[in-house]
Amino acid sequence: MFPSTTASAITTSYTGCTPLEHGLTGWFTYFGEAGYVAAPLPFRTRGDMLPLSHKGFIAERAFPAEPIFPAMKTRAIVVSHVDIIDSEYNLRHCRGAERRAYDTLERFVDEIEAAVKSGSERKFVYAYWPQYDATSHRYGSESNEAALQFARIDEAFGDLLRRLAGTDSIVIATADHGFIDVPSERSLELPPQLASMLRLPLCGERRVVYCHVHDRDGFAKRAKDWLRERAQVMPSTQLVEEGWFGPGQPHPRFAERVGDVALVMNDDYTVKDWLAGEPRHLHIGNHGGASADEMMIPLIVENA
Repeated sequence: MFPSTTASAITTSYTGCTPLEHGLTGWFTYFGEAGYVAAPLPFRTRGDMLPLSHKGFIAERAFPAEPIFPAMKTRAIVVSHVDIIDSEYNLRHCRGAERRAYDTLERFVDEIEAAVKSGSERKFVYAYWPQYDATSHRYGSESNEAALQFARIDEAFGDLLRRLAGTDSIVIATADHGFIDVPSERSLELPPQLASMLRLPLCGERRVVYCHVHDRDGFAKRAKDWLRERAQVMPSTQLVEEGWFGPGQPHPRFAERVGDVALVMNDDYTVKDWLAGEPRHLHIGNHGGASADEMMIPLIVENA
């Protein structure tokens, strides 16, 4: 799925809609109705990190795509980390499902087992573990820390299968995106001559950037001259016309979500701008782009 990022992929999992349909196209999104660039998952503005709900913008307006759970004919249960289970994003997208919280990997497995065994009726249990993503961002997906985290997940998965033996369950393990590691010298900062042409802060991801600009053609030319072989620079409408965001009826505000010019970074390059109040840290592990390592995800199916 493109873009290869949590905000897009998890929303597709929750709604059955493509990114073109649900309109979440990256970690940072321009919500024109609210007048802010914001991160949809924490539901906070970019830079000052203020809750969008405090500005009168509610989740129902931000996320119009309906979740799949109310239409299910089976009981639905979502297992989420305690830090996000009651977020505006989760409350909106998990409507129609029971929610169970955990705080450790051990409790994660406990809650999945408890959900499966909570009744004799058929049920659908959706569980999400975010720690491998956080570890890979911080240390890199090829780091020892990420390998250790992966080993813990692998062990927990085996433990879960043993606990669910005899329950007639189908267990599916997958991911919302892949990863690439980016050395610091390939983490680019948007130069002043381009930053001055922006109408809004950069949106999307460090690997695929949506630029809202005053002069599309002028910005695109300068961006191509600066980036050269390090990125594909194209009108954002081209991504839509070529089907990058999937099929379906476009979200009514999709055009504003992807801006005027898209920078799709090549190889292992990223690009970023900075706002006042943002911590100036660079992720080692990154995703969001169109490389095979970012787009390809596992699919493991086990019968318990």
